[in-house]
Amino acid sequence: MKSKNIYIIRHGQTDFNKQKRVQGRGVDSDLNELGRKQAEAFFEAYQDVPFDKVYTSSLKRTKQSVQGFIDAGLPYESLSGFDEISWGDHEGLPYDEKRHALYLKGLEEWAKGNYDYAVGGGDTPLQLQARQKEAMDYVLSKENEENVLIATHGRAMRFMICWLMGLPLNQSEQFEHENLCLYQLKYEADEFEIVKHADTEHLMQLL
Repeated sequence: MKSKNIYIIRHGQTDFNKQKRVQGRGVDSDLNELGRKQAEAFFEAYQDVPFDKVYTSSLKRTKQSVQGFIDAGLPYESLSGFDEISWGDHEGLPYDEKRHALYLKGLEEWAKGNYDYAVGGGDTPLQLQARQKEAMDYVLSKENEENVLIATHGRAMRFMICWLMGLPLNQSEQFEHENLCLYQLKYEADEFEIVKHADTEHLMQLL
């Protein structure tokens, strides 16, 4: 297989992010004004990269984050494997003290290697990884796509970068993220190398 340059971004800000409400796979929110500006800034910075294909999750906030590339005529495809983790019955609710404690309990279980633990009755890390692997295998199978842009989500990004780097899922917390941050990866000889780590240089103009 030919080598690939894979650019993975988290979607831009939504009002759920701004209001600190739980936003997972079951919440199909739009970008807010800042999120749209973040998307525009990313497009301005990376529009000259010769992307062959754009992939998004099935949630509209990821498509909106790469709308500039789509409007420029790049082919794109939505894959549900790149969806955010489900937070179950916590989704859409305020991120209050009670839910924060339950979230921290989930992180504690995952750190211990309990990958069958689900926060709020949502997805387990293993369920998330399984659908991510199916989606990434599909992307890697496209030999004529050398430069690929993938728009996904925060927690999903942590886990995906982690297992792509060959690390156990309990190491995922080291892969931090912000809205519209970028991880750039080089794929060659069945191995991934991180070129840019949670990069936000393209957003400096918004500060």
